[in-house]
Amino acid sequence: MHILIAPNAFKHSLTANETADAIQEGLKRSGLNFTSECFPIADGGDGTGHLIVEKCGGIWHEYDVHDPLGRLIKASLGIIDQGKTAVIEMADASGIRLLNEDERSPLMATSFGTGELISFALDRQVERIIIGLGGSATVDGGVGILSALGMKFRDADGLELAAVPVNMACFHHIDASMFDDRVLKCHITVLCDVDNLLLGEQGSAAVFGPQKGASPEDVKLLDLALANLSEIAFKSTGIKMNEIIHGGAAGGIAAALRAFFKADLVNGGEHFLQITGFHESLKNADLLITGEGSLDEQTLQGKGPFAVAKYAKEKGIPVIGLAGKVPLMDHPELNKYFDLLLAIGNQPNDLETAMKFTASNLIRTSLIVGRFLSLTKSS
Repeated sequence: MHILIAPNAFKHSLTANETADAIQEGLKRSGLNFTSECFPIADGGDGTGHLIVEKCGGIWHEYDVHDPLGRLIKASLGIIDQGKTAVIEMADASGIRLLNEDERSPLMATSFGTGELISFALDRQVERIIIGLGGSATVDGGVGILSALGMKFRDADGLELAAVPVNMACFHHIDASMFDDRVLKCHITVLCDVDNLLLGEQGSAAVFGPQKGASPEDVKLLDLALANLSEIAFKSTGIKMNEIIHGGAAGGIAAALRAFFKADLVNGGEHFLQITGFHESLKNADLLITGEGSLDEQTLQGKGPFAVAKYAKEKGIPVIGLAGKVPLMDHPELNKYFDLLLAIGNQPNDLETAMKFTASNLIRTSLIVGRFLSLTKSS
């Protein structure tokens, strides 16, 4: 039996690589006679860029950029495809992990550092830029990126305003006279792990703002600010940011990249698999094991485990899903893609405690899976 082990990260607990290693270790301890390949996956979330560069044999180059609050830090730019393609991990320059909990400030945090990385990629004369949006600290509608590439935002009197979310409601027009138009000659692909629109109850401010430290009042202000940005962007581009599928990703940055840079917004999970050659690895598999922190209804909206499970089922390959959390009741839609869903916890715990034992719980659960597979083979 050849097992393809292709999990996503367990957020705030294990990377995708660490998750795959734990599953493989549990299977080895079970005594099952098998071969395996670890193929960690991502869907546009934090870590996607690093996995792409790793799988594609790329290299990283370090640059000085500004973090979400304007402090100078080091961030990396990945180069693959013999120098033709740059890979940007937004979380490296504009990520929430760069801030302490008491520093989270969605009204002030910007994506400027990510824009700086785009500029450095253009300096290297790449033909294509791939951007993973996951893990951002911002709800700035991409104005930080636009500012880093030369755009200025002016009020009704023509005065320039700083490109921060707290000012967006006062933006009256966009001054593109200093815009770095090299970006329009470069093919930009944005890997998204959500399909939310920019505005409204399921928009970037309402859904993702609280995760980044926004109070209920902040959420209202941010939604109004993004609505104003959408209006002035339409005047400049003829594109309605608020109607773009995936546009709400990373605090509205996806919508801005589409409207101003003509970027392609794609399903992060499926595009990751295409870039990294997953389909070749799947050809040899008799069983697929995948997983992430939670396998539920949201998984079916394009998360990485859904992408790999879908392709496996198309080839008649059985799929086992491992997660910290699975639905309490039987779920017919999930059953179409996962032959077996297993929660890895073995006793009642609060989330913080459970996350500390993710690795050991994955090893133990995978050991049980291996023993069960041995029983079915011998029967």
